[in-house]
Amino acid sequence: MLWPFVVYFAIVIALAAALLVVSRLLGERHLQPATGAPYEAGILSEGSAHVRLLARFYLVAVFFVIFDLEAAFIFAWAVAAREVGWQGYWEMVVFVGVLILALIYLWRIGALEWSPDELRKRAGKR
Repeated sequence: MLWPFVVYFAIVIALAAALLVVSRLLGERHLQPATGAPYEAGILSEGSAHVRLLARFYLVAVFFVIFDLEAAFIFAWAVAAREVGWQGYWEMVVFVGVLILALIYLWRIGALEWSPDELRKRAGKR
């Protein structure tokens, strides 16, 4: 019962190894000093790659992932809307209502503010 997985795993490992070996044998080799230098879009990088970002960037990224995932749920519901009927409709109304309440809450606490003036005002209120 387990042998198909073992065979599949062995084929995957063999294919990955074969691709690496063929790439090593047939791949080009450059010996110029600039070959290993990082660049983006043909422009050499300046400064360090270790840029410190504010936690706000990560917070907005998390908000984006959460709301994007919820959009995927809404799209899935839209595909099956006729099959789930009115009960599914009202469940989606509640779901979207919770999303709107969460967005209003985030807006009210200032989690979506990026203006330095707004951030200073909010810091002064504390």
